[in-house]
Amino acid sequence: MRAPTMSRLMEVVTTFFLIITLASAQVHYSTWMASSIMSRNQGIMTGKGGSSELLQAGITQRALSALVAQYPNHTTTPDIQAYVHKSAASVVPFTLNATYNALSYPLDRLSNGNALLTLYSPSDNSTASFPAAATALRQSININRRNPEGGLWYFTYPQWSYLDGMYSLAPFYTQYSLALDSSLSSKNTTDALDDMYYQLELLWTRTRNATSGLLVHGYDASRTAVWANSATGASPHVWGRSLGWYSIALVETLELLPKSACKYRGLILEKFISLAGALVNAVDPVTGGWWQVLDEPGREGNYIESSGSAMFAYALLKGSRLGYLKSNRTLSTKATIAGVRSQKYLTDTFVVKNANGTLGYNGTVAVCSLNSTATYEYYVGQPINYNSVLGSAAYILASLEVERLESS
Repeated sequence: MRAPTMSRLMEVVTTFFLIITLASAQVHYSTWMASSIMSRNQGIMTGKGGSSELLQAGITQRALSALVAQYPNHTTTPDIQAYVHKSAASVVPFTLNATYNALSYPLDRLSNGNALLTLYSPSDNSTASFPAAATALRQSININRRNPEGGLWYFTYPQWSYLDGMYSLAPFYTQYSLALDSSLSSKNTTDALDDMYYQLELLWTRTRNATSGLLVHGYDASRTAVWANSATGASPHVWGRSLGWYSIALVETLELLPKSACKYRGLILEKFISLAGALVNAVDPVTGGWWQVLDEPGREGNYIESSGSAMFAYALLKGSRLGYLKSNRTLSTKATIAGVRSQKYLTDTFVVKNANGTLGYNGTVAVCSLNSTATYEYYVGQPINYNSVLGSAAYILASLEVERLESS
Protein backbone atom coordinates (compact mmCIF):
# COMPACT_ATOMS: atom_id res chain seq x y z
CA MET A 1 0.00 0.00 0.00
CA ARG A 2 1.45 3.36 -1.02
CA ALA A 3 2.07 5.77 1.85
CA PRO A 4 0.17 9.05 1.70
CA THR A 5 2.16 12.01 0.43
CA MET A 6 2.91 15.02 2.64
CA SER A 7 0.54 17.18 0.59
CA ARG A 8 -2.22 14.59 1.02
CA LEU A 9 -1.66 14.53 4.79
CA MET A 10 -1.78 18.32 4.93
CA GLU A 11 -5.09 18.31 3.04
CA VAL A 12 -6.61 15.84 5.50
CA VAL A 13 -5.30 17.76 8.53
CA THR A 14 -6.63 21.04 7.12
CA THR A 15 -10.07 19.55 6.56
CA PHE A 16 -10.10 18.08 10.08
CA PHE A 17 -9.28 21.37 11.79
CA LEU A 18 -11.78 23.34 9.70
CA ILE A 19 -14.54 20.95 10.73
CA ILE A 20 -13.47 20.96 14.39
CA THR A 21 -13.49 24.77 14.41
CA LEU A 22 -17.03 24.87 13.05
CA ALA A 23 -18.29 22.10 15.29
CA SER A 24 -17.06 23.88 18.40
CA ALA A 25 -19.59 26.64 17.78
CA GLN A 26 -22.48 24.17 18.25
CA VAL A 27 -24.77 26.33 16.13
CA HIS A 28 -26.96 25.02 13.34
CA TYR A 29 -26.96 28.03 11.07
CA SER A 30 -29.12 26.12 8.60
CA THR A 31 -32.06 25.96 10.98
CA TRP A 32 -31.54 29.48 12.23
CA MET A 33 -31.45 30.89 8.70
CA ALA A 34 -34.52 28.85 7.71
CA SER A 35 -36.52 30.24 10.62
CA SER A 36 -35.39 33.74 9.63
CA ILE A 37 -36.51 33.27 6.02
CA MET A 38 -39.89 32.06 7.28
CA SER A 39 -40.22 35.04 9.61
CA ARG A 40 -39.84 37.31 6.58
CA ASN A 41 -42.44 35.30 4.63
CA GLN A 42 -39.95 34.80 1.81
CA GLY A 43 -40.34 32.19 -0.91
CA ILE A 44 -44.11 32.62 -1.10
CA MET A 45 -45.48 33.39 -4.57
CA THR A 46 -47.60 36.54 -4.72
CA GLY A 47 -47.41 37.50 -8.38
CA LYS A 48 -45.90 40.83 -7.39
CA GLY A 49 -42.28 39.87 -6.90
CA GLY A 50 -40.93 40.18 -10.43
CA SER A 51 -39.58 37.61 -12.86
CA SER A 52 -37.49 35.81 -10.23
CA GLU A 53 -40.36 35.20 -7.79
CA LEU A 54 -40.97 31.63 -8.95
CA LEU A 55 -37.27 30.91 -8.55
CA GLN A 56 -37.31 32.40 -5.07
CA ALA A 57 -40.12 30.01 -4.16
CA GLY A 58 -38.36 27.07 -5.78
CA ILE A 59 -35.00 27.52 -4.05
CA THR A 60 -36.78 28.09 -0.73
CA GLN A 61 -38.66 24.80 -1.14
CA ARG A 62 -35.44 23.00 -2.05
CA ALA A 63 -33.44 24.32 0.89
CA LEU A 64 -36.14 23.81 3.50
CA SER A 65 -36.97 20.33 2.19
CA ALA A 66 -33.30 19.38 2.52
CA LEU A 67 -33.33 20.68 6.10
CA VAL A 68 -36.42 18.63 6.98
CA ALA A 69 -34.80 15.52 5.52
CA GLN A 70 -31.60 16.06 7.51
CA TYR A 71 -33.27 16.94 10.82
CA PRO A 72 -36.58 15.02 10.82
CA ASN A 73 -36.88 15.11 14.61
CA HIS A 74 -35.90 18.72 15.26
CA THR A 75 -38.46 20.80 17.15
CA THR A 76 -38.75 23.24 14.26
CA THR A 77 -39.25 20.56 11.60
CA PRO A 78 -43.09 20.50 11.60
CA ASP A 79 -43.21 24.27 11.08
CA ILE A 80 -40.59 24.11 8.34
CA GLN A 81 -42.41 21.27 6.59
CA ALA A 82 -45.64 23.26 6.74
CA TYR A 83 -43.85 26.24 5.23
CA VAL A 84 -42.60 24.15 2.30
CA HIS A 85 -46.22 23.13 1.70
CA LYS A 86 -47.30 26.77 1.92
CA SER A 87 -44.69 27.81 -0.62
CA ALA A 88 -45.61 25.02 -3.04
CA ALA A 89 -49.32 25.76 -2.71
CA SER A 90 -48.68 29.44 -3.41
CA VAL A 91 -47.30 28.73 -6.89
CA VAL A 92 -50.17 26.48 -8.01
CA PRO A 93 -52.57 29.24 -9.17
CA PHE A 94 -49.78 30.76 -11.25
CA THR A 95 -48.62 27.56 -12.97
CA LEU A 96 -51.75 25.64 -14.03
CA ASN A 97 -51.68 26.86 -17.63
CA ALA A 98 -48.88 25.14 -19.57
CA THR A 99 -48.90 27.57 -22.49
CA TYR A 100 -48.85 30.62 -20.24
CA ASN A 101 -46.04 29.03 -18.24
CA ALA A 102 -43.94 28.48 -21.34
CA LEU A 103 -44.47 31.88 -22.89
CA SER A 104 -44.58 34.13 -19.81
CA TYR A 105 -42.12 32.76 -17.26
CA PRO A 106 -38.40 31.92 -17.43
CA LEU A 107 -37.29 28.30 -17.13
CA ASP A 108 -36.93 29.14 -13.43
CA ARG A 109 -40.63 28.25 -13.09
CA LEU A 110 -39.67 24.57 -13.15
CA SER A 111 -37.80 24.86 -9.83
CA ASN A 112 -41.16 24.43 -8.09
CA GLY A 113 -41.97 21.14 -9.78
CA ASN A 114 -39.93 18.89 -7.51
CA ALA A 115 -41.75 19.99 -4.35
CA LEU A 116 -45.13 19.64 -6.06
CA LEU A 117 -44.26 16.05 -7.00
CA THR A 118 -42.77 15.13 -3.63
CA LEU A 119 -45.47 16.66 -1.44
CA TYR A 120 -48.47 15.22 -3.27
CA SER A 121 -50.40 12.61 -1.33
CA PRO A 122 -53.74 11.11 -2.44
CA SER A 123 -54.86 11.14 1.18
CA ASP A 124 -54.10 14.83 1.67
CA ASN A 125 -56.74 17.05 0.10
CA SER A 126 -54.56 20.11 0.52
CA THR A 127 -52.22 18.73 -2.16
CA ALA A 128 -54.98 17.76 -4.61
CA SER A 129 -54.01 20.52 -7.06
CA PHE A 130 -50.28 19.73 -6.98
CA PRO A 131 -50.25 17.07 -9.76
CA ALA A 132 -52.10 19.37 -12.17
CA ALA A 133 -49.57 22.15 -11.58
CA ALA A 134 -46.63 19.74 -11.94
CA THR A 135 -48.08 18.34 -15.17
CA ALA A 136 -48.60 21.84 -16.57
CA LEU A 137 -44.99 22.65 -15.77
CA ARG A 138 -43.85 19.46 -17.51
CA GLN A 139 -46.00 20.22 -20.56
CA SER A 140 -44.56 23.70 -20.69
CA ILE A 141 -41.15 22.23 -21.52
CA ASN A 142 -42.60 20.86 -24.76
CA ILE A 143 -44.16 24.24 -25.58
CA ASN A 144 -41.11 26.28 -24.59
CA ARG A 145 -39.51 28.09 -27.50
CA ARG A 146 -36.25 26.61 -28.81
CA ASN A 147 -33.44 27.76 -31.03
CA PRO A 148 -32.76 25.99 -34.35
CA GLU A 149 -30.48 23.42 -32.72
CA GLY A 150 -33.09 22.53 -30.10
CA GLY A 151 -31.80 24.59 -27.20
CA LEU A 152 -34.46 25.95 -24.89
CA TRP A 153 -34.83 29.69 -24.68
CA TYR A 154 -34.32 30.76 -21.09
CA PHE A 155 -37.01 33.44 -21.28
CA THR A 156 -38.45 35.71 -23.97
CA TYR A 157 -35.14 36.73 -25.52
CA PRO A 158 -34.93 35.09 -28.98
CA GLN A 159 -32.37 32.28 -29.30
CA TRP A 160 -30.77 32.95 -25.91
CA SER A 161 -29.98 30.08 -23.53
CA TYR A 162 -28.70 30.65 -19.97
CA LEU A 163 -26.87 28.39 -17.52
CA ASP A 164 -29.36 29.58 -14.88
CA GLY A 165 -32.26 27.59 -16.28
CA MET A 166 -30.57 24.20 -15.86
CA TYR A 167 -31.01 24.24 -12.08
CA SER A 168 -34.77 24.31 -12.60
CA LEU A 169 -34.98 22.17 -15.73
CA ALA A 170 -32.73 19.16 -15.23
CA PRO A 171 -33.79 17.93 -11.76
CA PHE A 172 -37.51 18.48 -12.46
CA TYR A 173 -37.40 16.92 -15.93
CA THR A 174 -35.63 13.92 -14.38
CA GLN A 175 -37.88 13.49 -11.34
CA TYR A 176 -41.09 13.86 -13.35
CA SER A 177 -39.95 11.34 -15.97
CA LEU A 178 -38.84 8.79 -13.37
CA ALA A 179 -42.06 9.20 -11.39
CA LEU A 180 -43.95 7.89 -14.42
CA ASP A 181 -41.43 5.22 -15.39
CA SER A 182 -38.70 4.42 -12.88
CA SER A 183 -37.45 1.49 -14.97
CA LEU A 184 -36.74 3.69 -18.01
CA SER A 185 -38.64 1.22 -20.18
CA SER A 186 -40.72 3.79 -22.06
CA LYS A 187 -39.52 5.71 -25.10
CA ASN A 188 -41.22 8.79 -23.68
CA THR A 189 -38.99 8.52 -20.63
CA THR A 190 -35.75 8.03 -22.51
CA ASP A 191 -36.68 10.80 -24.96
CA ALA A 192 -37.24 13.15 -22.02
CA LEU A 193 -33.94 12.20 -20.37
CA ASP A 194 -32.16 12.52 -23.71
CA ASP A 195 -33.54 16.04 -24.02
CA MET A 196 -32.61 16.86 -20.43
CA TYR A 197 -29.01 15.88 -21.05
CA TYR A 198 -28.96 17.56 -24.45
CA GLN A 199 -29.76 20.91 -22.82
CA LEU A 200 -26.87 20.48 -20.38
CA GLU A 201 -24.58 19.45 -23.22
CA LEU A 202 -25.52 22.34 -25.51
CA LEU A 203 -24.71 24.89 -22.85
CA TRP A 204 -21.50 23.08 -21.97
CA THR A 205 -20.36 23.03 -25.58
CA ARG A 206 -21.30 26.62 -26.35
CA THR A 207 -20.16 28.34 -23.14
CA ARG A 208 -17.17 26.44 -21.75
CA ASN A 209 -13.75 28.04 -21.78
CA ALA A 210 -11.30 25.26 -22.58
CA THR A 211 -8.47 26.94 -20.66
CA SER A 212 -10.20 27.65 -17.35
CA GLY A 213 -12.87 24.94 -17.55
CA LEU A 214 -15.46 27.51 -16.48
CA LEU A 215 -18.73 28.27 -18.29
CA VAL A 216 -19.87 31.75 -19.24
CA HIS A 217 -23.39 33.01 -18.52
CA GLY A 218 -25.08 31.84 -21.74
CA TYR A 219 -25.13 31.98 -25.51
CA ASP A 220 -27.12 33.38 -28.42
CA ALA A 221 -27.65 30.73 -31.09
CA SER A 222 -28.26 33.45 -33.69
CA ARG A 223 -24.96 35.14 -32.78
CA THR A 224 -26.60 38.56 -33.22
CA ALA A 225 -26.60 39.83 -29.64
CA VAL A 226 -24.21 42.69 -28.98
CA TRP A 227 -22.24 40.46 -26.62
CA ALA A 228 -22.29 37.22 -28.67
CA ASN A 229 -19.07 35.57 -29.75
CA SER A 230 -19.10 35.42 -33.55
CA ALA A 231 -18.15 31.74 -33.62
CA THR A 232 -19.98 30.22 -30.63
CA GLY A 233 -22.56 32.86 -29.68
CA ALA A 234 -21.20 32.75 -26.13
CA SER A 235 -21.42 35.70 -23.77
CA PRO A 236 -18.08 37.13 -22.62
CA HIS A 237 -18.01 36.57 -18.84
CA VAL A 238 -18.41 33.89 -16.17
CA TRP A 239 -21.10 35.14 -13.80
CA GLY A 240 -20.80 33.35 -10.47
CA ARG A 241 -24.45 32.69 -9.69
CA SER A 242 -25.36 31.44 -13.15
CA LEU A 243 -22.54 28.91 -12.95
CA GLY A 244 -23.67 28.11 -9.41
CA TRP A 245 -27.12 27.15 -10.70
CA TYR A 246 -25.54 24.90 -13.34
CA SER A 247 -23.25 23.27 -10.77
CA ILE A 248 -26.19 22.41 -8.52
CA ALA A 249 -28.11 21.08 -11.52
CA LEU A 250 -25.37 18.52 -12.18
CA VAL A 251 -25.20 17.30 -8.57
CA GLU A 252 -28.94 17.15 -7.93
CA THR A 253 -29.69 15.44 -11.23
CA LEU A 254 -27.05 12.81 -10.50
CA GLU A 255 -28.66 12.21 -7.13
CA LEU A 256 -32.06 11.61 -8.74
CA LEU A 257 -30.89 9.28 -11.51
CA PRO A 258 -30.96 5.56 -10.63
CA LYS A 259 -27.89 3.41 -11.21
CA SER A 260 -29.70 1.83 -14.15
CA ALA A 261 -29.54 5.20 -15.93
CA CYS A 262 -25.83 4.62 -16.44
CA LYS A 263 -25.64 6.47 -19.77
CA TYR A 264 -26.90 9.74 -18.32
CA ARG A 265 -25.07 9.32 -15.02
CA GLY A 266 -21.76 8.77 -16.75
CA LEU A 267 -22.11 11.79 -19.00
CA ILE A 268 -23.21 14.15 -16.23
CA LEU A 269 -20.61 12.78 -13.82
CA GLU A 270 -17.86 13.54 -16.34
CA LYS A 271 -19.04 17.14 -16.49
CA PHE A 272 -19.25 17.49 -12.73
CA ILE A 273 -15.73 16.18 -12.15
CA SER A 274 -14.37 18.57 -14.76
CA LEU A 275 -16.29 21.54 -13.38
CA ALA A 276 -15.39 20.72 -9.76
CA GLY A 277 -11.72 20.90 -10.67
CA ALA A 278 -12.22 24.24 -12.38
CA LEU A 279 -14.12 25.63 -9.39
CA VAL A 280 -11.46 24.52 -6.92
CA ASN A 281 -8.88 26.29 -9.08
CA ALA A 282 -11.02 29.44 -9.26
CA VAL A 283 -11.55 29.91 -5.52
CA ASP A 284 -10.06 33.07 -4.07
CA PRO A 285 -7.04 31.93 -2.01
CA VAL A 286 -7.36 34.81 0.45
CA THR A 287 -11.02 34.56 1.45
CA GLY A 288 -12.11 31.11 0.29
CA GLY A 289 -15.04 32.63 -1.60
CA TRP A 290 -15.70 33.04 -5.31
CA TRP A 291 -15.77 36.25 -7.32
CA GLN A 292 -18.86 37.85 -8.83
CA VAL A 293 -17.08 37.63 -12.21
CA LEU A 294 -14.97 34.48 -12.03
CA ASP A 295 -12.87 35.16 -15.10
CA GLU A 296 -11.67 38.52 -13.71
CA PRO A 297 -10.34 37.65 -10.22
CA GLY A 298 -9.00 40.63 -8.31
CA ARG A 299 -9.90 43.18 -10.98
CA GLU A 300 -10.92 46.59 -9.67
CA GLY A 301 -14.62 46.60 -8.84
CA ASN A 302 -14.90 42.81 -8.58
CA TYR A 303 -15.91 41.29 -5.25
CA ILE A 304 -16.65 38.03 -3.47
CA GLU A 305 -20.36 37.36 -4.02
CA SER A 306 -22.37 35.45 -1.43
CA SER A 307 -24.97 33.52 -3.44
CA GLY A 308 -22.60 32.04 -6.01
CA SER A 309 -20.09 31.21 -3.28
CA ALA A 310 -22.76 29.36 -1.30
CA MET A 311 -23.87 27.44 -4.38
CA PHE A 312 -20.35 26.34 -5.22
CA ALA A 313 -19.72 25.30 -1.61
CA TYR A 314 -22.92 23.24 -1.61
CA ALA A 315 -22.26 21.57 -4.96
CA LEU A 316 -18.66 20.68 -4.09
CA LEU A 317 -19.48 19.40 -0.61
CA LYS A 318 -22.48 17.37 -1.71
CA GLY A 319 -20.75 16.01 -4.78
CA SER A 320 -17.81 14.90 -2.68
CA ARG A 321 -20.05 13.38 0.01
CA LEU A 322 -22.06 11.38 -2.52
CA GLY A 323 -18.89 9.95 -4.04
CA TYR A 324 -19.01 11.77 -7.36
CA LEU A 325 -15.35 12.73 -7.01
CA LYS A 326 -14.09 9.40 -5.67
CA SER A 327 -12.14 8.72 -8.87
CA ASN A 328 -9.87 11.60 -7.87
CA ARG A 329 -9.21 11.53 -4.13
CA THR A 330 -7.10 14.67 -4.19
CA LEU A 331 -9.84 16.63 -5.94
CA SER A 332 -12.45 15.24 -3.54
CA THR A 333 -10.41 16.41 -0.56
CA LYS A 334 -9.74 19.81 -2.09
CA ALA A 335 -13.44 20.20 -2.91
CA THR A 336 -14.37 19.45 0.70
CA ILE A 337 -11.79 21.89 2.04
CA ALA A 338 -12.98 24.59 -0.36
CA GLY A 339 -16.63 24.05 0.54
CA VAL A 340 -16.05 24.10 4.30
CA ARG A 341 -13.81 27.15 4.10
CA SER A 342 -16.28 29.02 1.92
CA GLN A 343 -19.20 28.33 4.27
CA LYS A 344 -17.16 29.59 7.21
CA TYR A 345 -16.21 32.75 5.30
CA LEU A 346 -19.85 33.34 4.36
CA THR A 347 -20.89 32.89 8.00
CA ASP A 348 -18.24 35.27 9.28
CA THR A 349 -18.68 37.89 6.56
CA PHE A 350 -22.25 37.91 5.23
CA VAL A 351 -24.45 36.44 7.97
CA VAL A 352 -25.91 39.23 10.10
CA LYS A 353 -27.29 38.62 13.59
CA ASN A 354 -30.25 40.95 13.88
CA ALA A 355 -31.47 42.50 17.12
CA ASN A 356 -34.77 40.58 16.86
CA GLY A 357 -32.98 37.24 16.97
CA THR A 358 -33.21 36.47 13.26
CA LEU A 359 -30.35 36.13 10.82
CA GLY A 360 -29.88 38.38 7.82
CA TYR A 361 -27.81 37.60 4.74
CA ASN A 362 -25.82 40.16 2.80
CA GLY A 363 -23.66 40.29 -0.29
CA THR A 364 -26.07 38.76 -2.85
CA VAL A 365 -26.12 40.50 -6.20
CA ALA A 366 -29.43 41.34 -7.87
CA VAL A 367 -30.48 39.40 -10.96
CA CYS A 368 -27.98 39.83 -13.80
CA SER A 369 -29.42 39.44 -17.28
CA LEU A 370 -27.98 38.94 -20.73
CA ASN A 371 -30.61 41.44 -21.82
CA SER A 372 -27.83 43.97 -21.29
CA THR A 373 -24.37 44.80 -22.55
CA ALA A 374 -23.07 41.80 -20.54
CA THR A 375 -19.83 43.70 -20.01
CA TYR A 376 -17.62 43.38 -16.94
CA GLU A 377 -18.84 46.81 -15.85
CA TYR A 378 -22.44 45.63 -16.08
CA TYR A 379 -21.93 42.62 -13.82
CA VAL A 380 -19.99 44.47 -11.11
CA GLY A 381 -22.36 47.44 -11.33
CA GLN A 382 -25.54 45.61 -10.38
CA PRO A 383 -26.93 46.35 -6.90
CA ILE A 384 -26.35 44.16 -3.88
CA ASN A 385 -29.52 42.93 -2.17
CA TYR A 386 -29.82 42.38 1.56
CA ASN A 387 -31.77 39.27 2.57
CA SER A 388 -32.15 37.94 -0.96
CA VAL A 389 -33.48 34.42 -0.56
CA LEU A 390 -31.49 33.41 -3.63
CA GLY A 391 -28.44 33.79 -1.39
CA SER A 392 -29.78 32.79 2.01
CA ALA A 393 -31.42 29.58 0.76
CA ALA A 394 -28.19 28.57 -0.98
CA TYR A 395 -26.40 29.29 2.30
CA ILE A 396 -28.75 26.85 4.07
CA LEU A 397 -27.83 24.13 1.58
CA ALA A 398 -24.10 24.74 2.07
CA SER A 399 -24.52 24.84 5.85
CA LEU A 400 -26.40 21.54 5.89
CA GLU A 401 -23.45 19.89 4.17
CA VAL A 402 -20.99 21.32 6.67
CA GLU A 403 -23.23 20.26 9.56
CA ARG A 404 -23.17 16.69 8.20
CA LEU A 405 -19.38 16.75 8.38
CA GLU A 406 -19.48 18.14 11.92
CA SER A 407 -21.69 15.29 13.12
CA SER A 408 -19.85 12.49 11.29
